Amino acid sequence: IILPLEWFPLNKPSAGDYFHMAYNVITPFLLLKLIERSPKTLPRSMVYVSIIMFVMGASIHLVGDSVNHRLIFSGYQHHLSVRENPIIKNLKPETLIDSFELLYYYDEYLGHSMWYIPFFLILFIYFTGCFTPVEEESRMPVPALLLMGPSSLYYWYLVTEGQIFILYIFTFFAMMALVMHQKRKGLVLDSNGLFLFYSFIITLVLIAVWVVWLWDDKILRKKYPGVIYIPEPWAFYTLHMNNLH
Repeated sequence: IILPLEWFPLNKPSAGDYFHMAYNVITPFLLLKLIERSPKTLPRSMVYVSIIMFVMGASIHLVGDSVNHRLIFSGYQHHLSVRENPIIKNLKPETLIDSFELLYYYDEYLGHSMWYIPFFLILFIYFTGCFTPVEEESRMPVPALLLMGPSSLYYWYLVTEGQIFILYIFTFFAMMALVMHQKRKGLVLDSNGLFLFYSFIITLVLIAVWVVWLWDDKILRKKYPGVIYIPEPWAFYTLHMNNLH
């Protein structure tokens, strides 16, 4: 969005796409290293299947996001449904609209599910091994405190843009239940567990602020009519900030 269009033509991958490609390689590797450090882990075959699903989901999302974000330059508006977008309405033949809805399905539903379910599963499995009977190990160093802000902001973006609040909140509740269960055994979270747990708490606060801020937005309300109202940042961008670009 911010780089000159001449550097990355619309029929070529954008700068964001290359970062996304790097993410699809680096993150699975880091998740594998993370799960190796946990004293409690899944069977090896389940870990591999989870990582494979993660890569497939993130790759599907990469393609869908790449096309959807490039459509912004042609006037596509993320705060509207596929069929309500002016540039989509004029497509001929009309069966092309079905193809764009299929692209949206792969991006927003199938891709997100295959990406985020293994991601949060591995995070939770890692979290189960972050307990210690030693109180001194339950302290976070200063660098961890400084990184908690960016970490929470990252999870906020995953939850809001990925529309995975249900998955996030169930993971968070499971973490809370595990903390209370382990406390009865005399175990407390170590510094790594505290970092992840506090990041999830701050994420919940950020989500609440985001929802309250956009609570009375009638257009976004129409786009997200369900009981759980959490607008996507990209929808907010195309509705309120696209004219600034």
